[in-house]
Amino acid sequence: MKTFKGKAIYEAKGRANEFGKYAVSFYVGCSCNCSYCFNKKGRFAKVIGGDTPTLKKCFKDENHALEIFEKELKANLPELQKHGLFFSFTTDPMLCDETIFVTGKAVMNCIYYNIHVKILTKRADFFSYHNHFTDYIIPANPYENSRKDVAFGFTLTGHDELEPNASTNAERIEAMRKLHEAGFKTWASIEPIIDIYSSFKMICRTIEYCDLYKIGIESGKKYNRKRLIEFISAVTSINHSEPYPNGKFLKIYFKDNLLKAAGISRSKLPSNCVNRDYNIFNN
Repeated sequence: MKTFKGKAIYEAKGRANEFGKYAVSFYVGCSCNCSYCFNKKGRFAKVIGGDTPTLKKCFKDENHALEIFEKELKANLPELQKHGLFFSFTTDPMLCDETIFVTGKAVMNCIYYNIHVKILTKRADFFSYHNHFTDYIIPANPYENSRKDVAFGFTLTGHDELEPNASTNAERIEAMRKLHEAGFKTWASIEPIIDIYSSFKMICRTIEYCDLYKIGIESGKKYNRKRLIEFISAVTSINHSEPYPNGKFLKIYFKDNLLKAAGISRSKLPSNCVNRDYNIFNN
């Protein structure tokens, strides 16, 4: 699978690759309307940065999108079974009445073919939304493999005012807790760092039920290097020498842009810091 770029599945590049090697894109645009959204900036903002999720033009309708997805999935099974799939860079995949139908169908296909799935969302209301996703993936007795093949990630900034149509950060944290207690892998995207205090607070509030943190800064924003160094030191020191209550050690991935801004080499980080290829499902 050499630099694969299909209509639904593609190989992530640049900063996106730090979330997953392969990603899925059915829609462009997102109704969460976050002020810092990277899709709203740059040369492609008018194409992918809308406030309403729109099916990509290469798909006739949602059923056609799912047909294409399954073809691309089956054509590249060994590579996808090795690396898994990330949902999604161009929208929030868990938007009720907007994206969750196609997401759910695609995730069930991944489970069937033993492909790990990492979901990143700012939504928590999908718990009370009855469709094939919540009724089959997250009930008391989910699909046999769903708990070992699906990891739920939540963006946590601590700034609800910048994410007007998303679930609150508190609601996302509660959803993470419920999923973790149900046996799912959970992770947090602490990105972008709006301010050091809020990001550190989000980590402290979730350490008992978060299996991995991915932490990064906002592109184009200037940060105080000394404060970033202090932040990295504080985060890596949380329960570094002792396991926290659920018996696991805090696992952290600092994104390249954060380490560059702080002037810290990845090789100098302590042992609880992982590389971008860390497999949350095998640990």
